[in-house]
Amino acid sequence: MSNATTHLAALSRVELTLFLRSKSNLFNVLVIPAMITMGTTTVMKQFDLEGAGLAMGQVMISTSAGIVLVMALYAPLVGTYVLRREEHVLKRLRTGEVSDLVILASPAVPMTMAAVFQFALIATAVSAIAGLGAPAAPHLVLLGVLLGAVLTAAIAALSTAAARTAESAQGISTIGFLLLLLTSGTLVPLEVLPDAMGDVLRFFPLTPVTELVRSGWTGQHAGPADTLIAIVTLLAWTALAAWGAHRNFRWEPRT
Repeated sequence: MSNATTHLAALSRVELTLFLRSKSNLFNVLVIPAMITMGTTTVMKQFDLEGAGLAMGQVMISTSAGIVLVMALYAPLVGTYVLRREEHVLKRLRTGEVSDLVILASPAVPMTMAAVFQFALIATAVSAIAGLGAPAAPHLVLLGVLLGAVLTAAIAALSTAAARTAESAQGISTIGFLLLLLTSGTLVPLEVLPDAMGDVLRFFPLTPVTELVRSGWTGQHAGPADTLIAIVTLLAWTALAAWGAHRNFRWEPRT
């Protein structure tokens, strides 16, 4: 096992322990996303889903993927990065043998695990209630969620550049998750928007996640070309966010 893998496993275990000790973290990550997903059914009923060729069940599964990634991964991860920075934890870790990538990845690991678990529970429940059955292409669902988690973590690291303190991190993450949710088809299906707007939003960061998850679960619109475009879009945004985080991430408290 390489040093990087060993360091990542050790730091991730520490982060997981800290995560499980916080009742507020468990509530925010495991309960709130499910509550918000249930609440969005009221919003979805305002749209003509049937006229757009959609069903409530399939929309809610893709919606849950976006909500879970943003609420259970992006928002808490921004706060964790900033808090670790303000407590000089990141600075101390950099004085050792641990690489920058491992330092940033370790808090994301337990949150990603929680997000994937949460999505699996919500999607299974929605699928059972709506009678959708098992996903038609589970590999697309898994690919969308995992690539989305990497992208979300990179955006979280980039977002911390705008947060001066742990208190301001909450405001930054609120702005970030609203933008991510509103531009990804999570809260408003792209199919009910004007064609031109929908075509543009398909190339926004989290939109490919919702499209891969929906296609993977229902088997609809899962052509090789569409899948490839979604994956390339996700990878491109991930590379861009990672590059921005590399250039702008602050390792010490801002004065």
